[in-house]
Amino acid sequence: MDFGFTAKQQAWRQQVRDFLGEELPSDWRGMGRSFEASDEGFAYSRQFARKLAQKGWLAVSWPKEYGGRAASHTEQTIFNEEMVYNRAPNVVGIQYIAVAFVGPALMIYGTEEQKKRHLPAILAGEEVWCQGFSEPNAGSDLASLQTRAVEEGDDYVINGEKLWTTGAHHADWCILGTRTDPTAPKHKGISYFLLDMKTPGVTVEPLLDLTGSHHVNHTILQDVKIPRTQMLGEKNRGWYEMATTLDFERSSILYSAGARRSLKELVDYVKETKSGRKRSDGATTIRHRLAELAIEAEAARVMAYRVAWMQDAGKIPNYEASISKLFSTELSQRIFNVGMQLLGPYAELIPDSRWAALGGEIPNSYMSSIPATLAGGSSEIQRNIIATRGLGLPR
Repeated sequence: MDFGFTAKQQAWRQQVRDFLGEELPSDWRGMGRSFEASDEGFAYSRQFARKLAQKGWLAVSWPKEYGGRAASHTEQTIFNEEMVYNRAPNVVGIQYIAVAFVGPALMIYGTEEQKKRHLPAILAGEEVWCQGFSEPNAGSDLASLQTRAVEEGDDYVINGEKLWTTGAHHADWCILGTRTDPTAPKHKGISYFLLDMKTPGVTVEPLLDLTGSHHVNHTILQDVKIPRTQMLGEKNRGWYEMATTLDFERSSILYSAGARRSLKELVDYVKETKSGRKRSDGATTIRHRLAELAIEAEAARVMAYRVAWMQDAGKIPNYEASISKLFSTELSQRIFNVGMQLLGPYAELIPDSRWAALGGEIPNSYMSSIPATLAGGSSEIQRNIIATRGLGLPR
């Protein structure tokens, strides 16, 4: 098997790198998690996203009929990898749900009116989306969601609450899972809606993560009226449409790209700093551990490209996407765990400290890597998918 890239793909990667080299300062280390979460950071990221939109780069793999460049999924993955590895302003964060989840779901399940309304706006970087799936008692067991949508004439009236809605405080729209038939088996009575976040009755309350940053939210829906025309797909078939959306989410290269960049910085730190050399000289175990992580990071990268290859081949990745998501998110935890050990006392210092090593982002990344194994389906859920759909084991 050839694990290399074609000349066209290599040229595309270089084109993206050249663009980032021109746009980002030579000493660029990224925006930092706290700044990314701020209103100022969001505005900066959105401005950067619009630059990409002007180049036609926000959704390069979308079909030309929807305004994309009809590039391969592999080329889209290359783009995403370079953006994350080079820590471009949080384009992947603020536009990723719209471009990678909502757009493809609309292309498959959306009406012509829905496509015309949303796809051009997403492509131009004008619409930011969030995902309203998880609830207080429906996270890993998402099919247990209880948010109700009740028909009322030409509308649905929705009541319930959602947890961990990333970016809801900035989002224009939300993809929303609701229960439309409470008497049906839990996988059978769910419907999928497109929710305008400015609709009366929508309240967004901030939830601070372990780093003290505001990325996720508690979204409360009280007598929210949504037109029937904003249902995505068929009534009571929402579970299957949501599952397709989650497969798009789990097939990304984002975690492995970020892990490779952080690992490189840890290795450089050990090589270049006195404290790093002191901890590593003669420490064969540490050197072997870093080498092992480097191998795992490359394996995670190949897993993500395997998913992209399957999509290019017209196949639908399912358990393969779960393998990639599971391995990459748990790898991130292992890398930042080792990072905390390597930094020693410096691992306690946050970005605001003048003495913080590596900009203080290692402890932040360590803490944010913990919920990464829960978001998008917990590691336990991924293992169940791999076991049943991949290995054919009984439930």
